[in-house]
Amino acid sequence: MYPLVKELAADGIPVTVACGVLKLARAPYYRWLADPVTDAEWVEAHRANALFDAHADDPEFGYRFLADEARQAGQVMAERTAWRICADNGWWSAFGKKRGRNGKKPGPPVHDDLCAITDEKGRTRHEFTAQNPNELWIGDITEHWTGEGKLYLCAFKDVYSNRIVGYSIDSRMKSRLAVTALNNAVARRGDVAGCVVHTDRGSQFRSRKFVGALNRHHMVGSMGRVGACGDNAAMESFFSLLQKNVLNRRTWATRDELRIAIVTWIERTYHRRRRQDGLGRLTPIEYETIMTTTATQAA
Repeated sequence: MYPLVKELAADGIPVTVACGVLKLARAPYYRWLADPVTDAEWVEAHRANALFDAHADDPEFGYRFLADEARQAGQVMAERTAWRICADNGWWSAFGKKRGRNGKKPGPPVHDDLCAITDEKGRTRHEFTAQNPNELWIGDITEHWTGEGKLYLCAFKDVYSNRIVGYSIDSRMKSRLAVTALNNAVARRGDVAGCVVHTDRGSQFRSRKFVGALNRHHMVGSMGRVGACGDNAAMESFFSLLQKNVLNRRTWATRDELRIAIVTWIERTYHRRRRQDGLGRLTPIEYETIMTTTATQAA
């Protein structure tokens, strides 16, 4: 704001008035006036802002990926420059080496755990049940190696019918992966206002972009404990099926090969051919069709 005060002073507005309106102290302004910020410092500040925003959205990114994100935001810099700025500010990848005695602590939840139930003995367990479509969704991310590197899948399941209502597949595990999967699910399901979306505490689900998407669709976030995969066992069961039926069946030379295999298995086999005991030996598509028709006739 100091350059603005300087410009206003040149136009005849007293520094006292300008600082008072902008709620700035005069002493720091005069110190800056005697030794203003250089062009190099100004450029580095903007680069640091871009790197910080990228790191806040995806804490697992290293400095090379952060530099890529900063370039997309309009702040071009060399990887060495990105490393220096990140090192000076302590912005390390969540998957990197531990800094300090205990390393980086897991991030705090951004939502309450709405699926936890405490019994009379004080023991907590999770119950994933729904009486209607779009009442409770659960989501998670899995990964698998190909000859070209890892491929990531983010999927959301409707607990009511076990249908995979939305998913996204990408070569990078960014917050965009989760946001795209959620947006795809909303586009497919229609009216989802009030639907609870339960996930773990992964950085993609804690990101500002994902929380913003939930709010935009008027959905309610729910988040389990750190490192407790049992808290999302219903989603883990789907990934276990995917692992046995697709991922581990063969080696995958390219990401496109695996991508096509995943989509084909979800849409053709899991949704339309695989009958489930919990659904009365119906497939997810059959269950939704029959139950929706029955509910309509009853109404």
